[in-house]
Amino acid sequence: MIFNVMRSTRASVRLRKCPRILLNSRCKYATTLYSTPAPHASRLTDADVDEARKYCANLLLKFDSPSFTLQTFIPPSSRDAYLSIRALNIELARIPDLVSNPTVGELRMQFWRDNLTRTFASTPPKEPVAILLHYALASLQSRHPGISTSVMKGWFMKIVNAREQYMDNRPYTSLDALETYAENTYSTLMYLTLAVLPLQSMAADHVASHIGKATGIAAVLRGLPLIAFPPPPNHHSNNAVFNGALGGSQGTCQGAVVLPLDVMAEAGVKEEEVLRHGAEALGLKDAIFTVATRANDHLITAREMLKNLQQGKDVGHEFEHAGEEGHQYSETSYKDHSQADDIERSFGVFMPAVSTRLWLEKLEKLDFDVFRPELRAREWRLPWKAYWGYSQRKL
Repeated sequence: MIFNVMRSTRASVRLRKCPRILLNSRCKYATTLYSTPAPHASRLTDADVDEARKYCANLLLKFDSPSFTLQTFIPPSSRDAYLSIRALNIELARIPDLVSNPTVGELRMQFWRDNLTRTFASTPPKEPVAILLHYALASLQSRHPGISTSVMKGWFMKIVNAREQYMDNRPYTSLDALETYAENTYSTLMYLTLAVLPLQSMAADHVASHIGKATGIAAVLRGLPLIAFPPPPNHHSNNAVFNGALGGSQGTCQGAVVLPLDVMAEAGVKEEEVLRHGAEALGLKDAIFTVATRANDHLITAREMLKNLQQGKDVGHEFEHAGEEGHQYSETSYKDHSQADDIERSFGVFMPAVSTRLWLEKLEKLDFDVFRPELRAREWRLPWKAYWGYSQRKL
């Protein structure tokens, strides 16, 4: 099994159209670009929704192919929400690549906060992600009258805030800080997807938290070469093969090394050495190994939890985020269903664990050389590996 001895020493391991829900055609969207109320409202047509859906799907296909592939495991009724959630994540992630300075970046982040505020107020701006998200929320409320979406709005804002905090590619102060970032972004994306099923379950949230942390940490590792040696503008893509060599002369922008500072210090990694020598920088592979181990530990924990829950057992440890905003659970949560039922219903949401596992396995085989172009290539095994895992209910 991958990373079987990762806790001991690196030397021993070279390490979706959802059925159309005909909503009231009088849905409206705002016609202003920013946060001021629209003086007039335009009708949201089926053509608008179709174009928004196509836009979001294409965004995933271009910049986040694993999420595009894994949409097939999301129930059709929730797929528009899934597409809009993941598309928003891409839009936020691309901001540093598309702006000329931090001030413009902050304005762009505020633009998305305003878009979300108006979308949850049922007056979305004429922007594809907002239109599809509004349509998805209206569909959810038509299927489940009285359902509240306020928690979802808070989660969206948490993602925006976390993305903005690290928009300048500042290093993470510690491995725990990186884990918190992953929780506030990728785990929160999974909470949102569970919420649009809809499902409120501490067991499902707990599993999603660990998978999201693993996925977020792996995403930071995967993006490290592009941040260290920035490509030409507008080339940020999770599918593109990283063509940079090991030196720092590939781009014209000054790069940065976003590994946790405590891990870098322990491994003796110096940023200037990475920018000068790339993968050959002293201690870099050891630092990558340490961070990858934390991601893999979360996947191991998620798999153990799933096994226990599927057998009707206790998960074995407390959910550290229970009681936080969006994670309050009533004592009658499992009155009509079990935790195992919740896991069965939400299993498709957990599939990012498969793509993350495959990437970590490849990283291990490449001796933790995060600069290898193979790590930037599309994973051709993902469709059938994900199908097998879903059919067997294993990650």
